[in-house]
Amino acid sequence: MADLDFRAFDALTFDCYGTMIDWESGILAALRPVLEAHGASRDDEELLERFAHHEAALEAGPYLRYRQVLAGALRGIGTDLGFEPTAAEQEAFGGSVVDWPAFADSPAALAALEERFKLGVITNCDDDLFAASNAKLGVDFDHVITAQQAEGYKPRIENFEFAFARIDVPRERILHVAQSLFHDHVPAKALGLTTVWIDRRAGRAGGGATPPAAAVPDATFPDLARFAQAATA
Repeated sequence: MADLDFRAFDALTFDCYGTMIDWESGILAALRPVLEAHGASRDDEELLERFAHHEAALEAGPYLRYRQVLAGALRGIGTDLGFEPTAAEQEAFGGSVVDWPAFADSPAALAALEERFKLGVITNCDDDLFAASNAKLGVDFDHVITAQQAEGYKPRIENFEFAFARIDVPRERILHVAQSLFHDHVPAKALGLTTVWIDRRAGRAGGGATPPAAAVPDATFPDLARFAQAATA
């Protein structure tokens, strides 16, 4: 699990989607009606892996708003499976973030953590879409850094540098907490950050909605509840 001295940190920065918000459930719930309409059924893990491939490719290219990234990922999945999503389907999928649910443990864990730490978010999302997600989390983050503000997406290290310039805490006293090895732990470790992996997919094969990557976090917890319990003990 961990042997971290949490007293060494004044601020926690979080990834949002996959860590605090259950994006895999949200993605699948938004994809299923489109696939059914086009007769293109596939199993969940295949769909998530296809999503991961197309989302990461779009985020690595010229900057697009996240709504556009999602619409493009749906078009890519459609091409893979032999159908063309309608404009209305693309628009609906692009805005589906507002319906993605929070993990059940997220609000209480964050409420406990904000009693001890400053809380920040470094998220691959648009400002308005994250605001809808934030309403489900029930806390006021001290710092919110979005891809829209940074005009680019993790795993770019520029997103973290952009955050450091706005967070009034020395980076050695910031602990980054995230599910995605690809989007978060690889760049965070390259910058010398201490990181905690929230391994939401423990026991399931594959990377789900996240491309595969290799990184060595400093500690691992299966969910935010157990992380919060350790960090506030």
